[in-house]
Amino acid sequence: MEESQNLRSLFSAAKGDKKSLELRGDTNTETYRDLVNAAIAKFQECQRQVSIVSLFSSNESLDDVSTGDIQYMTLEYHLAELIQRATTSDREAVLRRALEQYERFLTRLDEYELLYGGDKKLFAQYMANPTSFTLAPVNDAAARRDIKVRRFREEKELKQKLEYLARNEARLQSDDDDTRRLYLAELQLYTHQTFQALDLLMQELAMLSAMQNAPAPIQPPPDDPRQRSNLGGANYSDRLDPSLSQLLNGGRSGPILNSKGKPIQPFTLLDRRTQLQEGVFRSGHNLPTMTIDEYLAEEHRRGNVLQGGEQSGVQPEIDEDDLDKADEETMKARAWDEYVEANPKGSGNTLNRG
Repeated sequence: MEESQNLRSLFSAAKGDKKSLELRGDTNTETYRDLVNAAIAKFQECQRQVSIVSLFSSNESLDDVSTGDIQYMTLEYHLAELIQRATTSDREAVLRRALEQYERFLTRLDEYELLYGGDKKLFAQYMANPTSFTLAPVNDAAARRDIKVRRFREEKELKQKLEYLARNEARLQSDDDDTRRLYLAELQLYTHQTFQALDLLMQELAMLSAMQNAPAPIQPPPDDPRQRSNLGGANYSDRLDPSLSQLLNGGRSGPILNSKGKPIQPFTLLDRRTQLQEGVFRSGHNLPTMTIDEYLAEEHRRGNVLQGGEQSGVQPEIDEDDLDKADEETMKARAWDEYVEANPKGSGNTLNRG
């Protein structure tokens, strides 16, 4: 009897600590983490005492459980909620510890036939394949919204029922049936919230797994001129044309000597003063290296300029030594002159004559 009294007081204190944590806003402080760990320790001690006295057994029914002991069926639910608030470097381990407690909570309710209708189906779905458990298809936004609204209304009704039963504490202390209904309503609410927690935990575990298995980003080859390996550093530049040092080196970049001191590319020895003098009045862009005539001549040499083409309107020169050709051109000119004389300008316009 003394041990039962200790369990009751310890359980009440643990629930009080959990409720006070829900009202705190300093979730990132060391004090908050210590209070979470202390509350977890109290619930774990309650679990130990329940196991020692064997309050629950898979061979008995709900009628065999006393009213005062039904409240201890919520131990695993409270513990799972607190474990999720624990702060460690291994988030996946925390989530799996919480999942273990949620599973124990639902399994005990199933053994006592306290899962009804939709909750029983959801529990069977979860136990069949925990990793794929979800309340609604992830890729169906409309279905998830409808289920979320429906479950919100169900949870609101369960909370209202719980508040109604807990409104008169004096009556609960004297009426065993009302107290029993209160504890059963509490179990029903926590069951509803457990499935929502399982849905969120599975989504978070899937995201953690995807992040761990994601391939490393592909790095561009080191000789890619577009790569900016020193972004924001001392040698960083937004220039698209070569730097002054590259221009002075003939456009070459990279080391001139290898590790043994042997030259690996041709170079010209210049003193530092000469390099600085040449770069003082340097243009902000690369200047042309040939004239337009030189460029056209180079394009002609490469065959990039089309030759020939349409020659309309260009009068060929007449060879004066070709008498036949000269006579032909003379006859064409006389024929044209006779045509012009016979057809003066404007003679064909009869519309404007008076």
